[in-house]
Amino acid sequence: MSVAEPPVELSESQHRGLELIEETGGLHQSELWKELDVSSRTGSRIVDRLLEAELIERTETMYNGRKTYYLTPTGADLDYRLLMAGDMLSPLIGEDDVDSQSDVFTQWVMNLQYEQE
Repeated sequence: MSVAEPPVELSESQHRGLELIEETGGLHQSELWKELDVSSRTGSRIVDRLLEAELIERTETMYNGRKTYYLTPTGADLDYRLLMAGDMLSPLIGEDDVDSQSDVFTQWVMNLQYEQE
């Protein structure tokens, strides 16, 4: 899986940390330090920078009987394929009221049916 370049300036270790979090879909902060082979102090600085850049989220949790943090990439769980029917994006995106009689909606539903066959 290719990791897109973040829109902010990151050091090599910060970029490696972000890449690891994105590739795994999330991991405990202590696991990040071990994988990167850095001290907890350096690991905390990496995490702080990624949080500041809003590239990851941190959730307090318990791990091996200790309070720690679980790190996840922001937006990593978005799967836009679920909004697609063929090459058409769902007409339900961004619309408050969807006209179920519209040609666009009908074509999208027909594409969904076509993909099922």
